[in-house]
Amino acid sequence: MTETSPQTGGEQRTRTLSAITLLGFGSGLPVALSFSTLEAWCAVSGLSLKTIGAIKLVALAYVFKFLWAPLIDRYSLPFLSRRRGWMLWTQLGIVVALVLIAGLSPQTSLPAIALLAIALATLSATQDIAVDAYRADQLLPQDRGLGAALGVGGYRIAMVVSGGFALILAGSYGFRYAYLAMAVLMGIGMVGTMIAPERQVAEESAHSLLKAYVEPLREFLTRTKALQWLALILVYKLGNAFALSLSSTFLLRGAGYALSDVGWVNKVFGLAATVVGAFAGGLLLERWSLRRALWIFGILQGLGAVGFFAIALGWQGYPALVTAVAAENFTSGLGTGAFVALLMALCDKRFSATQYALFSALDSAARIFVGPLAGWVAADYGWVVYFAVSLVCAVPGLLLLMALGGQFARLDAKSSTA
Repeated sequence: MTETSPQTGGEQRTRTLSAITLLGFGSGLPVALSFSTLEAWCAVSGLSLKTIGAIKLVALAYVFKFLWAPLIDRYSLPFLSRRRGWMLWTQLGIVVALVLIAGLSPQTSLPAIALLAIALATLSATQDIAVDAYRADQLLPQDRGLGAALGVGGYRIAMVVSGGFALILAGSYGFRYAYLAMAVLMGIGMVGTMIAPERQVAEESAHSLLKAYVEPLREFLTRTKALQWLALILVYKLGNAFALSLSSTFLLRGAGYALSDVGWVNKVFGLAATVVGAFAGGLLLERWSLRRALWIFGILQGLGAVGFFAIALGWQGYPALVTAVAAENFTSGLGTGAFVALLMALCDKRFSATQYALFSALDSAARIFVGPLAGWVAADYGWVVYFAVSLVCAVPGLLLLMALGGQFARLDAKSSTA
């Protein structure tokens, strides 16, 4: 392998980060189209609540995507390279699924739409696996924070487009037109795939499909303090997840804010604050070590719920709402950028698709199971105790960072030579 000139290396870095932004958009766009936007189409079509509830099960593909992630590590698809081949073919499949859905109606072709929605969600989850693996493979340690921020930013913007703008289009021109428009916008993700540079970082992970499933787990579990790393993935954002799990319910029913205020501030303004926080965290990660960023952002995201805590104690008014939402979402963005960088750093590039999918599934499981606990605490002990508990939930992640201390130097050294 020959060394690239500084100019060439800079051009490749720019192309990689640009591609990651576009790929983030491509990853986020299909999510609402197989979930909330499809739900809205079924609702206005007059389907029963039971039917609508059953259709939402298609989102399980995003939870269980780790089950087929080893296939992305094991096999390469025709045309383009190892990761980009999977990205391109899944993006083409998503476009086909969206066009086919646009030609149907929930009132007359519900079974076909349900099957296509399952295919759409499965293709979308597979695209996520390939995109996550690409980021883990290609980003250098100093670029992980910014890469994570750009990917998260593109993903969140796409979810607004497919979950909000698509409904606006549907209201004016119908859902068929909205789904066709979203199929066209998938071209943004495909452009990201076509321009993405892909360095050769590792050979295909295994000589058999069985090894493709077993080796990623074996490799990780034989690492020093492997169980503590897994525990950190589970709890690093626990306090943040606990606070946000019932934030809208608290603002509406606990604090008495109007629905329109909560919609604009907690959703629209909150999304912007999260994206800004992710970008700020990414820029700081270019200058800080990963361990330092996780420490500082972990403390800040732990304290992010102080504004909600103050509202629960009696702080009132619109400024209180804006301040609380800004603090929680900005610090959440900071923590998310560092956390995604950590997941990428933990991946062995031979198994990055499988390991990243497992890590993200572990994080998702923690968020899912914290919901019932949050509801129980709020119902039985009130909102003041609820937000006090969310502040305490940030402590275990900080303690694990302390216990893992010296492991970060090895992690950075491994990443820089992989």
